[in-house]
Amino acid sequence: MSDQSLHELPPDLPAPEDDGAADGLEGRAVPAIALESTTGEKVDLATAGQGTLVVYVYPRTGTPGQPLPPGWQQAPGAFGCTAENCAFRDHARQLAEVGARVLGVSAQPLGEQLEFAAREQMPYPLLNDSRLALAETLALPTFEIAGMRLYRRLTFVAHRGKIERVFYPVFPPDEHPRDVVAWLAERKLR
Repeated sequence: MSDQSLHELPPDLPAPEDDGAADGLEGRAVPAIALESTTGEKVDLATAGQGTLVVYVYPRTGTPGQPLPPGWQQAPGAFGCTAENCAFRDHARQLAEVGARVLGVSAQPLGEQLEFAAREQMPYPLLNDSRLALAETLALPTFEIAGMRLYRRLTFVAHRGKIERVFYPVFPPDEHPRDVVAWLAERKLR
């Protein structure tokens, strides 16, 4: 798979449906879970954002020259992680201007996340949750494909340690960061 094709979404990309798996997250506390990051330090989600924290959870990014898992483009909500990550990267300044700290979370192996973060020049940490600790603690939605259990794509916005807004399902993934910026700008959380 070429680098360019990982950044572009196909016109026939299947949209995920809201299965209710993220219901009940709003109002919950951000759990105290420390995860390895692409910056080399552990990041505790409960203390990561003193004000506003945006956590986008995604299945896994692609690697140029590596084949996608079988059925990846046909699985609603799977394809598009590279485009979503790059869109959040491209909106990092706007998110900072509205007072938000951004973190990406995936169950993808840390080595792959490190390679991706360096290649795409990610300006904030990507967190590794290969044990799916957030799925266990917050009951975040997951799916299985090609022998892997991965997160379904969702984003939560927390303010002062409490989840205020959940975006689920996320579609299209490359336009989603703009929706998060707009929501934060409207709410003026600080």
